[in-house]
Amino acid sequence: MTGRSDGRRVAVEVAVQDVAGARVAARAGADRVELCAALGATGGVTPGPGLVARVLEALADLDGSDALGVHVLVRPRPGGFVHDADEADVLVAEVRSAVAAGAAGVVVGALTGAGVVDAALVARLVDAADGREVTFHRALDVVAEPLRAVDRLADLGVVRVLTSGGRPRAADATVELRTLVAHAAGRLQVMAGGGVVPGDVARLVRAGVDAVHLSARASVPDRGPAGPGGGAGGDLDVTDAALVGQAVAAAATG
Repeated sequence: MTGRSDGRRVAVEVAVQDVAGARVAARAGADRVELCAALGATGGVTPGPGLVARVLEALADLDGSDALGVHVLVRPRPGGFVHDADEADVLVAEVRSAVAAGAAGVVVGALTGAGVVDAALVARLVDAADGREVTFHRALDVVAEPLRAVDRLADLGVVRVLTSGGRPRAADATVELRTLVAHAAGRLQVMAGGGVVPGDVARLVRAGVDAVHLSARASVPDRGPAGPGGGAGGDLDVTDAALVGQAVAAAATG
């Protein structure tokens, strides 16, 4: 049972950036992973094809792993979501690459300079996804009219939006999320993400969202010192099985 009034199960998506993290998420009961690179430093950018391939291979070796969907983040750089022609071509190519590798879906975002959905580019990305699920990520949180954006995205064939309701933390935007869920009205899924920790999940479930998204990260000591040009060193971010498990339990009980 869940806390949703319609009784539907709320999915748990975990953002991961390595093979180990994908395995942890699968074993702890997540429904899907968003695979990205440089999560802590940039908020996530497109993972390389080698990582995509290895994660898919590793999950295929786990019992029951076919239930875990791998959704590849396609974001060529940190920063805003307005892309020039070259970046648009890269986005399309990366979507095709993810699909060819066997990803269940892709996660994209594209806006115009006027702060609205770049419908032409999103249409190209949906076409390149070739029937795989397309999630529109938190670019939605910076548009001027999110409800109108939801309408446009649904018309374009996007399956879900990842949103914090326009606030830094999704847990502080339950009113906004309820409004988005009601407006989407089954045409498009609303997934709450942005600063989510397991203790927030029950509240988000009660807001009626279709899914929750979190990174479930913990810090561990690096395996060795960083060399010249290797960054500042320090701790590594890893996917924490206990945090994933807590989120899964909270989503199941509401």
